[in-house]
Amino acid sequence: MRYILSILSFFLWQSLLLGQMNKIEYTEFDLDNGLHVILHQDASTPIVAVSVMYHVGSKNEKPDKTGFAHFFEHLLFEGSENIGRGEYDSYVESAGGTLNANTTYDRTFYYEILPSNQLELGLWLESERMLHAKVDISGVETQRQVVKEERRQRVDNQPYGSVVEETMKRVYTQHPYKWPVIGYMEHLDAAVEQDYKQFYKDFYVPENAVLSIAGDLDIAQATAWIKKYFGTIPRGTKDIYRPSIVEPEMSSEIRDTIYDNIQLPAVIQTYRIPAQGTSEFYAVSMLATLLSQGESSRLQKALVDEQQKALFVGAFPFELEDPGVSIAFAICNAGLDPMDVEMAMDIEIEKVKNQLISDEEFQKLKNQVENSFVSSNSRVSGIAESLANYHMYFGDANLINTEIDRYLAVTKEDIQAAARKYFSKDKRVVLYYLPKQTSQP
Repeated sequence: MRYILSILSFFLWQSLLLGQMNKIEYTEFDLDNGLHVILHQDASTPIVAVSVMYHVGSKNEKPDKTGFAHFFEHLLFEGSENIGRGEYDSYVESAGGTLNANTTYDRTFYYEILPSNQLELGLWLESERMLHAKVDISGVETQRQVVKEERRQRVDNQPYGSVVEETMKRVYTQHPYKWPVIGYMEHLDAAVEQDYKQFYKDFYVPENAVLSIAGDLDIAQATAWIKKYFGTIPRGTKDIYRPSIVEPEMSSEIRDTIYDNIQLPAVIQTYRIPAQGTSEFYAVSMLATLLSQGESSRLQKALVDEQQKALFVGAFPFELEDPGVSIAFAICNAGLDPMDVEMAMDIEIEKVKNQLISDEEFQKLKNQVENSFVSSNSRVSGIAESLANYHMYFGDANLINTEIDRYLAVTKEDIQAAARKYFSKDKRVVLYYLPKQTSQP
């Protein structure tokens, strides 16, 4: 009976999955000023997600002026010529909506989720951010303190909070991925008002942005409002800076020890991988899922459940526009030597290199990928972001419907080949995180 129920549950899950994977329809066009617009209509719920993605992240910064992209994520909530200081939140919250923003190495993303009858409000707010943002010394000084506090909470005073920063500055020696997205506080302190004004002028221009809207909207009315609020915003006056630096290949393993305010040691292994969207990236991404996603994943089963050498494990690729990294980590159980834990991690990776995964494990892996793909586009906010991402990075918003095919085209042999090519011991960074009290006085 249990076997029959399991089969029924499997087919029910498959039918729900196929239902959720219906093609996402959208309309897209360019305004004369270069702003790319994508509209997806979904009347199932009376909400709408209004988003603007700017093709500027920390990699577009100058080496002596880091942290600007992230800083602007904060600064551009300060207000505009027509919006009082700090009133962005109150406009959206009074309308029954929410708003937020985030920054990565490659882009900055702003969005509001509003009742559908407040679409025009969201468009006005984002047009003000693009054209009339208040970039002055008063807002700069306020947000400097905010960003410093964020760094203290998320990096300096957070256990293992510096892992990504310490990793990236060793993996990269030339490419701007080597500095943290949040930047260095001394650079923000040294910058003057004109530096911030210039950054806004250089990057917050319509030809460097994607306006993506998803939800309960009327396409014709939305288009009219978009032209009204964004159509007269002028283009930028010069080419957008895109770094062309190619990071040299690693010639040997890099090892280091970081002493942190932690209780348990950790082992961090970082490998260079291809850029997102490349054919080999999909195999590397599925390899990370194989290693760490779910209770029966390779690292979880071996290090946590069977050998009890680690309290927590994980592996994840950075989806970056230029060649990125994949990080595998383990937080050691009390009293365990990090070297023993590292050896156990290496054994699991070597197994993938030397043995094809089983048909059963491969099918489970594909199911996990499909489920993740569907989940990312299960809300209008996720659809708006995905459409913007696919256009910005690949010039093809329809990847929202077809990228899953690239994952499902990956074979067991592709995963093995990716492990052999990219997860090499002589081309990686290994960090041991140790409690500060174990360091030499």
